[in-house]
Amino acid sequence: MTVAGHAKDDELGGFSEPPPLYNLVYCSRAAPGVDDAVVARILAASRRNNPRQGITGLLVFGSGIFFQWLEGPRDSVTRLMGHLLRDARHDTIVRLSENEEPRDRVFPDWDMELVGGADIRAVLTDALDEAEDEQNIAALRRLLEQLDTRQIGNGAA
Repeated sequence: MTVAGHAKDDELGGFSEPPPLYNLVYCSRAAPGVDDAVVARILAASRRNNPRQGITGLLVFGSGIFFQWLEGPRDSVTRLMGHLLRDARHDTIVRLSENEEPRDRVFPDWDMELVGGADIRAVLTDALDEAEDEQNIAALRRLLEQLDTRQIGNGAA
């Protein structure tokens, strides 16, 4: 039995913590020639491959900037990041945040969701409004602050 993503521990009569979840957030400049058609192919590959690897997340593309939130098993996310670092479609990848801790997923139903740059604030605000996990709340607040101070993207990621 689960409640809000936590497994019931029948022996102890309580609820156990969620398993450790690795989270990595990065942004990068798109290489010349990356357009909506290229992003659509990236998204299709992500939706095909990420569920098998236990990865969920969010991909934002706007103003020539990729912004991505990845969450899942550490090995799967770090392997994917290794592929991204070698991917010629990305230039100047900057890791904004990464951690591993017992918590629920921020985007549990998104194998990889594409959000336009202009909509990132609404997505992060909605996720913050629904978040119950303190670590997720803190991470989402940091991302919104980085968005406000234009540390990510062009004010619109």
